[in-house]
This record gives sequence, structure tokens and C-alpha cells, in this order.
Amino acid sequence: MENNKQHCGLCKPEGLFEGKGKITLKDGIWENNPISIQILGVCSALAVTNRLENSLVMGAALIFVCIGTNLFVSLLRNVTPRRIRMIAEVAIIATFVILFDQFLKAFYWDMSKRLGPYVGLIITNCIVMGRAEAFALQNRPMVSILDGAANGIGYAIVLAIIGFSRELLGTGNIMGFTILSDTWYTPNQLMVLAPGAFIALGFLIAVFNAIKGPEEESAS
Repeated sequence: MENNKQHCGLCKPEGLFEGKGKITLKDGIWENNPISIQILGVCSALAVTNRLENSLVMGAALIFVCIGTNLFVSLLRNVTPRRIRMIAEVAIIATFVILFDQFLKAFYWDMSKRLGPYVGLIITNCIVMGRAEAFALQNRPMVSILDGAANGIGYAIVLAIIGFSRELLGTGNIMGFTILSDTWYTPNQLMVLAPGAFIALGFLIAVFNAIKGPEEESAS
């Protein structure tokens, strides 16, 4: 019986996410947040976050693409030749980006025009390709889906915070509702312009790092 227990310890962990669920969620959303910690995907964070609505849709796009890409890269990881794996990953990413882009054009045309080319640029987003390469190629489908969702949610949260702060300070409104009345608040137009994006992102990264604390130095 003891030998059987010892051999069981060598088997893969039980559970839907193979014992990696909590750490995978924590890494994607907080510990290694794609924007605030790894400083990836900054282009879209700066370009589309002048309104909260834009930020939410862009975040939803990345969540959808990350989940779909991680799932299919994981499913095909044992049959995809190593020498063409990146071509296959780009093809998978492009498929999900096109699906989301066509959905926007069909059901949310105004938002599609506002986001312009930035949905299409998800194809070259380092976050999606990075998770496919670093995680989905080495893990089973369910935990890969969770990793894609966690990183997409981490990205979406940062975009939502930046979009909220820029729209609020820049216009006094949030998604069409007046929050800061113009009777006592003068909108700061800088926040809806490109420099405002850099300022908001810089402050957010500083806050994340202050909360997270300094990195522990590994013993040499």
C-alpha cells in the first residue's frame, strides 16, 4: 500500500486544473500582470483607453483571443512540428482576432470604428504569443484556458482602470453619465490626449509596484 501511495505521488496532480489553478490565476491577474508588471501590450493600453467603454471592449477581445489561442495551442501541442510552431500560433491567434473583429462589425459597428486597427493588432500582441509559447505549449487544455483567462483579465483590469481615470478626469463623465459636474469641475483635456495615457499608465504601474513591494533577490 505504501509503495502504491509513493507511486501516486509521481502521477499528475488530480483536479480540473492539475493543482495549478490558484497560482495560475494569481500570476496572470496580479503577480505577473501583463501590463503593470511585464509592461507588455502597452500600445493598446495607450491608444484605446481615452474612454472606459473602449477599454472594456478591448479587454474582452484579449480575453477571448487568449482563451481560444491557449486552448488550441495546447490541444495541438503534441502534433505541431517544433519548426513551424510559431507560424501555427500566429494562424490560430489571427483566426480568433478575425472572429472578434467580425463580431464587432456585425453587432457593434460604432465601437468597431472607434477601435479601428487596434483589434487587428492583437495578432502581434506579445501577451497572446507569450502565453501560447510559455504556457500552452507545456500544459494541458484546461489549465491553459485558465492561464489565458487570467492574463486576459489582468490586462482588462488595467485597461479599465486607465480608461475610467482618463474619461473621468478628461470629461467628467463615465459612459455617458455625468460624475463630475461642470459647475465645479473643469475637465482636464490633457487626460484624453496621448500624454494623458502615459501619465495614467505611469501612475498605475507605480501603484502596482508599491503594493507588490520590491522583488526578492535570489540567492547566488
